[in-house]
Amino acid sequence: MRRSATAASQQTRIASSCDTWDPCFDDRCYRNPIIASDYSDPDVIRHGDDFYLTSSSFNCTPGLPILHSRDLVHWKLINHGVRNLPNASFNQVRHGCGIWAPALRYHDGRFWIFFPMPDEGIFVITAEHPAGQWSEPHLVAAGRGLIDPCPLWDDDGAAYLVHAYAYSRSGKRHRLQVRPMAADGSQLLGAGKTVFEQPDRHPIIEGPKFLKRNGYYYILAPAGGVATGWQVALRSRNVYGPYEDRIVLEQGETPINGPHQGGLVDTPQGQWWFIHFQDAGPYGRISHLQPARWENDWPLIGEGHNGQDVGRPVAVHPKPWVASPGPAVSIQTSDDFEEPNLGPQWQWNANHSSHWYSLSANPGSLRLFAREAPGDNLANAPHFLGQKFPHLSFTAETAVELPAYAEGVRAGLCVLGTSYAAVLVSRRCDGLFVEHVSCSDYAVEGAATVNAAIKVDSARIRLRLEVDEAARCMFSVSVDGSTYDSFGPAFDATPGAWIGTRVGLICLGAGDHADFSGFRVSPLRSPSSE
Repeated sequence: MRRSATAASQQTRIASSCDTWDPCFDDRCYRNPIIASDYSDPDVIRHGDDFYLTSSSFNCTPGLPILHSRDLVHWKLINHGVRNLPNASFNQVRHGCGIWAPALRYHDGRFWIFFPMPDEGIFVITAEHPAGQWSEPHLVAAGRGLIDPCPLWDDDGAAYLVHAYAYSRSGKRHRLQVRPMAADGSQLLGAGKTVFEQPDRHPIIEGPKFLKRNGYYYILAPAGGVATGWQVALRSRNVYGPYEDRIVLEQGETPINGPHQGGLVDTPQGQWWFIHFQDAGPYGRISHLQPARWENDWPLIGEGHNGQDVGRPVAVHPKPWVASPGPAVSIQTSDDFEEPNLGPQWQWNANHSSHWYSLSANPGSLRLFAREAPGDNLANAPHFLGQKFPHLSFTAETAVELPAYAEGVRAGLCVLGTSYAAVLVSRRCDGLFVEHVSCSDYAVEGAATVNAAIKVDSARIRLRLEVDEAARCMFSVSVDGSTYDSFGPAFDATPGAWIGTRVGLICLGAGDHADFSGFRVSPLRSPSSE
């Protein structure tokens, strides 16, 4: 058993954010990824001097995370567009379903997010400000397999929507459809036209983003698949085509696989930039920032064009020039549970209820009320409270306490993907135990296997997770609050259904509760530095 002498004293207050990943290379340059977390299918806009980004959220709630930046490099999570998903079937966990690639726009004095739910249809929400109250989702078009919508309001007031198809639901793929839309975004006005379908050149084309510039209609869309695809630009003088096509960004000789699907945005100073994702396995689809420019009315993205139109991703590049970049913010990770609300980084595994937890029952702690997991399968527990892996290597720590009468309650720290593992404090009739459990595939095995169990005397147990850059996870336990012992076998994190691995908290049982004292995320230190 490996023993670490790292002190684990609980701070009076844990910071609400933690710089586990710094996108600054130096004072002048940034480094990719700018967001080392799973904000997949990003879309970005500018409003004045402010930039806003949203992304897919699938079955997790609240959904449609909304991030803010002043410089396109440093981002902070400020809101979510939806509290729960607009279908009661999401009261249970539906892995890989829910909200897919959204589009964020500003039009007619309001912010708009169009988003697909591949089994239900295309929805829209609006708000006066991204950090404010968003409207309830409105169904724009019902139908299975309608995905990745993006609106365009033309100069003459006409409105259009471009979307792709999910083959798994519609039997259609490789095609983009442009359809007329009511100017208020409330409904589609016809079937429109298939404007692009060239599976030999650009298979699995999807994720389209609409743009009009210098009299051209542009559709920027990824093709070739999530892990190894490329970015395509289409242009036409007519919204319904025909469209010319070019590959504008691909991996080339770089280590950045599948650099595609994202949003093109300008700065007040006239620079252009492209934010896209890279599939990083258990870390999800992390976000990169590429320089862009226009030449002969075609976008050139990345670097290394060498006289050609196809760019390559940059690793390090001078930062965008903006007049007021603001402070170097970061996406929130840690939470001291001292505020009236949970930190915005937390998401439940399905539609959630405020009755599942309390931040006031034991001030300074998060109380999770025990609920059963269907089939004792932790992956299918709607009440799993998780957040995205914050970085390529990190530690996560918490302390858990069960009441003396809470027999049958198990609560602790969990890593969840297609496989999962957890360290749970368990109250039994013969005392308090700590268990290490795991499951190699939630869809096949379901229930967790107990790998190790020890009896403990302390009522308050500290739990820690270490994740290295190979996504290998190791749990450790502290009974005395200062010394950690490694516990259970190492565990290789795996991605979930279209999402990266998540780390979080769970409380299992038929009643009672568990109290968690803080959740602290910090960079992983090597043994020599401890």
